[in-house]
Amino acid sequence: MARITPLGLEGDAHRDGEHHGGPERAVCLFAMEAIRELQAEGHPLVPGALGENVTLEGLDWSAVQPGTRLQLGDEVVLEVTRYTTPCFNIRPAFRGGDYSLVSQKRHPGRSRVYARVIATGMLHGGDPARLL
Repeated sequence: MARITPLGLEGDAHRDGEHHGGPERAVCLFAMEAIRELQAEGHPLVPGALGENVTLEGLDWSAVQPGTRLQLGDEVVLEVTRYTTPCFNIRPAFRGGDYSLVSQKRHPGRSRVYARVIATGMLHGGDPARLL
């Protein structure tokens, strides 16, 4: 269970405030389906290993793009603001260190996304997510 505030998940801070966090990058989202795909290719990923705050399952990830709004659970509404730019800090999560595998430019549909918080609230593990 986590409280989603205008600046993201309560109690979850970013190491690098210059490149991460803030109202426009309050929450980082990734698809469980993409994680499984990368695991099947031999990459030792687990949810959260790439810095995402929330891992979603069951959405058409190709529809999750800047401007898309999502409802998580009963209360939380997010608006995707941009695709993340992969950085060298996530390199250990990839066999061979090729973190460009989650670059929207190089591998469309495999990127994490940043979102702003439109409606705050509580989020519980397993809460449904839907496109608005």
